[in-house]
Amino acid sequence: MSSALPDVSVTDLASSFSPLQWVGMQGIDLPIRIEESTYLREVHARADVQVDLPAPHVKGIHMSRLYRLLDAWGQAAAVSPANLFQLLQEMIDSHQDCASRNARLRLDFDLLVRRPALVTDGLSGWKSYPVHLLASKVGGTLNLSIEVKIGYSSTCPCSAALSRQLIEDGFLQTFKGQPLLEASAVAQWLRSNASLATPHSQRSEARVRVAVPVDAPGLGLLALIDKVEGALRTPVQTAVKRADEQAFAALNGQNLMFVEDAARRIQASLHEYRETHVHVRHLESLHPHDASAWSVPQAPAH
Repeated sequence: MSSALPDVSVTDLASSFSPLQWVGMQGIDLPIRIEESTYLREVHARADVQVDLPAPHVKGIHMSRLYRLLDAWGQAAAVSPANLFQLLQEMIDSHQDCASRNARLRLDFDLLVRRPALVTDGLSGWKSYPVHLLASKVGGTLNLSIEVKIGYSSTCPCSAALSRQLIEDGFLQTFKGQPLLEASAVAQWLRSNASLATPHSQRSEARVRVAVPVDAPGLGLLALIDKVEGALRTPVQTAVKRADEQAFAALNGQNLMFVEDAARRIQASLHEYRETHVHVRHLESLHPHDASAWSVPQAPAH
């Protein structure tokens, strides 16, 4: 074997002289550590890493350099804004021979969190929250955002009103002409007929993206998730007994919402965040299509 292996990315010129906005790799398997308050867990992530290639004559970047930097970074410490930006700078520095000035990183992973049952003491289960993290350094400006998908239940207010009307009509028809009613008779009728009509509800999902300040001590994933679930008030459950299922039914009955209501509730809960984007989908049980709503980004909090 030759002692000097060929490297055509260095010795050959590009076939067409033109700069490229981004060059790199996608879908790199990587273990990373996520640490937030009492939460510390190693998760499986998939990473995309790229730098720009402004030098038109350079045939290709050095992808092995990016891979080695990413691999070492994943083993070093829990993910934070500070070490994300340090990694981006190291990516740029590693490609000075390509005149690179910009770098970006995307991480996709699931945040697995144990959630307690609504009522039953000691009962809990695992809930997964898909996360997309985007970090970049472009033109000397650092940017970091996180997007989380959160599942919840939604019960249609219109369907609930129509159902109540049917129950009301049934009640009036049954007790028509009876001036006095015994409470026990009413209770018996309700036990048999209160579900004469039931409103439709569906599993729903919210995708929430916010900017993370450059100087933030952490990502704030759990805080963001808790704010959204607190605004919606009907997050999907994991382990349940009958008492928990009943409590969940009560929450849905007390929190009727159109897709517009859900989007507005979430947006109102995010007043302290910057560059908030909200997309909600109600995966309809009435229709073969979904109902969706998007919110406009809000002005920075002061």
